[in-house]
Amino acid sequence: MASRQVPHYLRAHRKRLGLSQDEVAYLLGAESGAKASRYERFAREPGFRSALACEAVFQRPIRELFAGLYEQIEREVAARAKELALKTASMKPTKQAARKQETLGRITGWANRHAASCISPVSTQETFLGQVSRMRCWDK
Repeated sequence: MASRQVPHYLRAHRKRLGLSQDEVAYLLGAESGAKASRYERFAREPGFRSALACEAVFQRPIRELFAGLYEQIEREVAARAKELALKTASMKPTKQAARKQETLGRITGWANRHAASCISPVSTQETFLGQVSRMRCWDK
């Protein structure tokens, strides 16, 4: 089972850099340290601009700064990709359909583990679709 990570590491990175909450808030474009405090206490998730500003301040990728949240979102996206793979499994086998199934397989992580047995895009689609259609239980 994958390890559960905390939603983010903002406080640890702030302390590592020797910055106060007021200083981080200023760098993020906020008027007071209250915003940084709310982010650190999980009282509020930063918006897209603030998350990008955090990346610039802490010099770490967003997915690393907000590792727990990223992990949760990644699982949700993978679950939707599995559902979409099932919905599109009956598509006419074309190159576009094969690319779509390969993409969905990569998102779910399934295709990468089983790609060695696939020879062409059509066979990739057929192999992936065959496995998808036989699966009855998806990870939640």
